[in-house]
Amino acid sequence: MSDTGVMHCYKNLSFPIKIIITILLTFFTAASIYTLSLYPHNRYLSLLAFCILFLNLMIIFNLQNFKIYNKIFLGLGLGIVAGLLVGERIELFYPVGRIFITLIKMIVVPLVFASLLVGTASISDIKKLGRIGLRTLIFYLFSTILAVTIGLLFANIFKPGSDITPEVQNQLLQNYQQEVAGEISISVDKPPLLETILNTVPENPVRALADGNMLQIIFFALIAGIAVTSLADERKQVIIKFFEGVNDISIRLVQMIMNLAPYGVFALISFVIGKYGSAMIVTLLGYFLITLLALTFHQVLFNSAVIRFLTPMKVQEFWRGIYPALLVSFSTSSSNATLPVSIECAEKNLRVKPEIASFVLPLGATVNQHGTAIYQGITAVFIAAVYGINLTLGDQATIIITATLASLGTAGAPQAGVIMLTMVLQSVGIPLEGIALILGVERFLDMARTVVNTTGDISCACYIDYKERVKGINHHENQITV
Repeated sequence: MSDTGVMHCYKNLSFPIKIIITILLTFFTAASIYTLSLYPHNRYLSLLAFCILFLNLMIIFNLQNFKIYNKIFLGLGLGIVAGLLVGERIELFYPVGRIFITLIKMIVVPLVFASLLVGTASISDIKKLGRIGLRTLIFYLFSTILAVTIGLLFANIFKPGSDITPEVQNQLLQNYQQEVAGEISISVDKPPLLETILNTVPENPVRALADGNMLQIIFFALIAGIAVTSLADERKQVIIKFFEGVNDISIRLVQMIMNLAPYGVFALISFVIGKYGSAMIVTLLGYFLITLLALTFHQVLFNSAVIRFLTPMKVQEFWRGIYPALLVSFSTSSSNATLPVSIECAEKNLRVKPEIASFVLPLGATVNQHGTAIYQGITAVFIAAVYGINLTLGDQATIIITATLASLGTAGAPQAGVIMLTMVLQSVGIPLEGIALILGVERFLDMARTVVNTTGDISCACYIDYKERVKGINHHENQITV
């Protein structure tokens, strides 16, 4: 029977029967974990308990009509409990987590290259809008650099992950001895900043794609996109449609891979907790709170400052006018899904001209990712600290460059930031396995940072609208004078 058929049958059951099924599944799950904790050295009994546990997880995740983020959170909770009770024997589940991480790594290069090339090639309207397009891009570029810098500043001040004990760090290093040793040597032997910038130009773009050299991939995608804009319209559309197809396939694959996230998170978190104990829980909570603090700081101060000093609008009017867009962005975790509401709020509540709102806001949904940039900066420092990797100023400068360029192609969809995070981590040699540590709280942070992204888009639209109104008034006065 298909999953749809099972779901249909389950929905038609009476409420008491559903309660009984849920209790039985919970009992068998708890019994499996308890059996593993009692008989950790009995191979066959452990294997049987693991099979029952994994089967129960699949049934729970699929029969209960949970959203994906609820499944991930449930996987996190069950993983923590299983890790604490079973201990290191839970590592039998670890290959499931490794497969999940490998699948994420598999899709990074095609997604980044296709989305960046399409995004760059599609900005042909900038030539027509002239100063509006240039001013918008400068605003987005500056504000994104500022955002990731704020993220790194908070990370360096509060040092998430620094409370990991040396014993846990040593265990982590031993567990990933070959990978982490290589990453540390890369971090220590990092070339100077100037050389890093020069190395962003690939000698062989195909090799850059094969090796996953993200800075070189970004550079090549950007200049390829610019080159596409100079082609004849007919040929340009053929290329854009092809890479739009690649981008659509990549996003669809991301969605499919994220369906495996609850199992991957359970396997990876249970392994981490089972091996390193409850210290990781406290560390993860600290990371979560520091990220929220940085997002709130940027959300309130930066956007309020833009409205207060760069427009004649009252700050209270701005926040009151964008409230519906903030609710939608928080609930959907998608800048693109929020776009219609953002345009409506900008035009009706904040009186932004339609031609400004219809250009600035869609562009911002693609290239303006304040919240994502903050999240990437803090997360990179956090995972590096967990693995005992010291990030130099050059490394952090690389994070700023990579996170800023990555924001140009970050899809305005839920959980796309995780894919972009892998690019930032790879740019400075941080183990991608650390992503498992933050996936459990990823949904909550995704909701928060999407609110920041949407607010930045609308504040930029207000600023551009005001500058164009002033420009129009001055131009009209000059004509009268003449």
